[in-house]
Parts: sequence; C-alpha cells; structure tokens
Amino acid sequence: MALTSFAACAVDVLEFNCKRSEKGYTEEYEMKLTLASGTQKAKVFLDGRDLDQSDALGSQTVKNITLARPNILILIEAKFEPEEIMGVSYPAGSVITNITLDPVTGKFKKVEKIQGGILGATIGNGTQTSEESCLLSKAPYKTK
Repeated sequence: MALTSFAACAVDVLEFNCKRSEKGYTEEYEMKLTLASGTQKAKVFLDGRDLDQSDALGSQTVKNITLARPNILILIEAKFEPEEIMGVSYPAGSVITNITLDPVTGKFKKVEKIQGGILGATIGNGTQTSEESCLLSKAPYKTK
C-alpha cells in the first residue's frame, strides 16, 4: 500500500520489520509507529519498547511523526544528566535524531546530532548518519 493511501484510510498504526548492519554485525527488530490523534501523542516502539522514557539519568521523547509523501519523518530528542561511570565523569548531553523512512522502498535514514555526554565523549560531538532498511510487516491499520 502506498503512503499516499495511508492518510486516505485514516491510519493510526504502521508496523515494520527493520534490519541494521554495521561492521559485520546485523540486528533485526520490529518498529511500530502510532500516529498522533486527538489527545494521544505520536509514539515509536522498538521490539515493543516505548521510546518515550524518563528516569534519573535523563529522558527520551518522540517529538513528532509526520506523513510527508512519500516519506515518514520522525523526530526524537534525548537529554542526559551528568554521570560518572567507572570513575570517569561525563557532562550533560543531548541527541536529536531525525529519521526519514520511505515505506515503499524500505530506505531508513537516521541523522543524529550528538552534543556532550558519554556519547559525545565516546562517539564524538557532531552529526552521525546511518542507513537501515524497514519494510512494512503488515498493512497499515486504524485502532478502535
């Protein structure tokens, strides 16, 4: 089903089977997107785990999921408190993730802007880009 049909059938949920490969390692996972409707905010679930999370170490929030033909655009923001791990102190940090997903071809492009924190110290501050593949696992559907 083409993305142009998604809006026409008032889709609430999109489910994908995804694959990430890097340095000889391949990981497969399920991604479920629930679109915002009424008082419900947009959500992203990876293998059933809600990406909206918050604890004493920081928070991660799905800011937006937008159907922008032919792509799905996802914006996620994470903020991390200062922390100490194995005697090494890391400052507060943040990661802003912009995902572009073409549900027809399965092309999934992730652009992450890393600033500070343990990720900035280990991966480096700045922009990291990666690509994966995510294909629809079932026809888009509406809840209720």
